Amino acid sequence: MGIVKNIAAIAKGMSVTFMEMFKPTVVENYPDGPGPTRGAMFQDRFRGMHVLQRDENGLEKCVACFLCAAACPSNCIYIEAAENTETNRVSGAERYAKIYNIDYNRCIFCGYCVEACPTDAITHGHGFELATYNASNLVYRKEQLLSGVPAHIGANAVFNQGDNYRLTPKK
Repeated sequence: MGIVKNIAAIAKGMSVTFMEMFKPTVVENYPDGPGPTRGAMFQDRFRGMHVLQRDENGLEKCVACFLCAAACPSNCIYIEAAENTETNRVSGAERYAKIYNIDYNRCIFCGYCVEACPTDAITHGHGFELATYNASNLVYRKEQLLSGVPAHIGANAVFNQGDNYRLTPKK
């Protein structure tokens, strides 16, 4: 009786496989799709390339507390801190990250660095095209990870027009 059950189970599994062979393949139109992501679809929980955020004044949020580097299980984050001065104000705190490198050769995109950050300075973005032939290109520097200047400070000319009230960001 056991042999008959085993054969029935195998036949049921093979029937599912056989039916799937004749269904059309559903794929995303990634390389040729429209828009900046060219057809790629992202879930809200997608963990892409890291982004160093700025505050509402355009200053860096990172205060060089080293908690992200300490939480990283693969030791891929390297930080050197420097002091803010009155003439050179980079972040809102007394220190800032002079050097902030992430080695994507080692990064496992676990999200521990994002969870450990007390100022929400580092987040996961939607960058996913990290492939390269040269491994040294996968060490991303602070300048590559920093987000752009917020639109209300001047990065986007549309948001600076006073008479264009429909395009101003909602508060």
